[in-house]
Amino acid sequence: MESVTLTRITLLLEVESSIMTTWREEKDSLGVLKVPADALYQAQTQRAVDNFPLSGIPMPARFIAAVALIKAAAAVVNVRLGLLDEARGKAIQGAALRVAAGEFADQFPVDVFQTGSGTSTNMNVNEVLATLASRALGEGISPNDHVNLGQSSNDVIPTAIHLAATLALHEQLLPALQHLATTIEAKGKSLAGITKTGRTHLMDAMPLTFAQELSGWAAQIRQGQARLESTLPRLARLAQGGTAVGTGINAHPNFAVQFCGELSAITAMAFSPADNFFEALSCQDTAVELSGQLRVVAVSLMKIANDLRWMNSGPLAGLGEIALTALQPGSSIMPGKVNPVIPEAVAMVAAQVMGNDATIAVAGQSGNFQLNVMLPVIAYNLLQSIGLLANAATVLADSAIAGFAVNRDNIDKALALNPILVTALNPVIGYQRAAEIAKAAYQQKRPILDVAEEMCDLSRAELEILLDPHLLTGNDQAPD
Repeated sequence: MESVTLTRITLLLEVESSIMTTWREEKDSLGVLKVPADALYQAQTQRAVDNFPLSGIPMPARFIAAVALIKAAAAVVNVRLGLLDEARGKAIQGAALRVAAGEFADQFPVDVFQTGSGTSTNMNVNEVLATLASRALGEGISPNDHVNLGQSSNDVIPTAIHLAATLALHEQLLPALQHLATTIEAKGKSLAGITKTGRTHLMDAMPLTFAQELSGWAAQIRQGQARLESTLPRLARLAQGGTAVGTGINAHPNFAVQFCGELSAITAMAFSPADNFFEALSCQDTAVELSGQLRVVAVSLMKIANDLRWMNSGPLAGLGEIALTALQPGSSIMPGKVNPVIPEAVAMVAAQVMGNDATIAVAGQSGNFQLNVMLPVIAYNLLQSIGLLANAATVLADSAIAGFAVNRDNIDKALALNPILVTALNPVIGYQRAAEIAKAAYQQKRPILDVAEEMCDLSRAELEILLDPHLLTGNDQAPD
């Protein structure tokens, strides 16, 4: 009954929307169809809207901006090469830069799940720019003959994937990871004198300092940065100029090099033509590589998030080593409960990115002969992963790591009772004897120092040195 009611409501809303919308007629190579009267796009975009009512998710704004930047650079180069008159070129460039800046965002409604080449999105941008440029110039500008001059969807969309990912890495993710690593290092430094029980297999192990533990986290993030940066040179090699199948048909011989020069000037980043256009169009190996590096970062964030959850567990029946900042009530039924919401959210981001990587891997192998035909879903998932990781890294740094407090009483109590400290006696009394002491200390729930004094010939003074948890960390800094 509920499903029927929802269906009726949906139909009523669609009918009402249809009645309220005014239409105009547009024509393309397949014929005439109606387009919303106030739309900047034209017939091919409307066909895509009609053909792909799949998710309601449009292509990311950052991706649309990347396509627009490609159009701006192409217009400048085509004028320079004498293929496009200056008036039209300037009009197209001006319109493209406005779109790249985020204007007219509602004019790009094509679903992510569309034609595999992304032709619908390329034409969506071409049509919007043609309309805007025509209005500015006062004469007709063709989306195909002028805006798309010297280009094909088959080289524009792969180029846009590389360009959008490069910009997102530089503007979002790499700075966020730098911030996270710096925050972890600063927090570790502030806790350098605090020694705690180490854990392997979730079981008590030899001690280490908080600074040592957090240094591992920071190193994970730093290495994630390095992995991403190692992919940047391959992202900088662009498919633009390969046109339909990699041969460069309908593109000027100098277009690719000049295009990359112009795009580099616009973005202040260095781009160059792909070493092999056939590779650049037929596969998305660099996107797959980048996604794999993003997955590693996601794994690192999940590891750190889960460590924080374990360390924060309790406050009475868990480890209770730290107390994360209380950000919101944790239960709708249990008063006073506070949950580790930031690590949980970050862990979910990590899970999403790992899923995105699986999607990109499947899409990446869909390069049939001269063209990959899952380009839009690669673009969508890649940019979503970059954005999610950037936001998660920032929130993890600012709302979890920077402000957590250490529960010294819990840490010191567990450290004093840790029977694994007896490992330090192995070279002196042997493994078997040390194991007997550890077992007795555990059963009696007494400090290892007291039990060792009773069960071996070493003096208490000697044992205090040998079993000093802080000295066992190999850290010369005096404890707090």
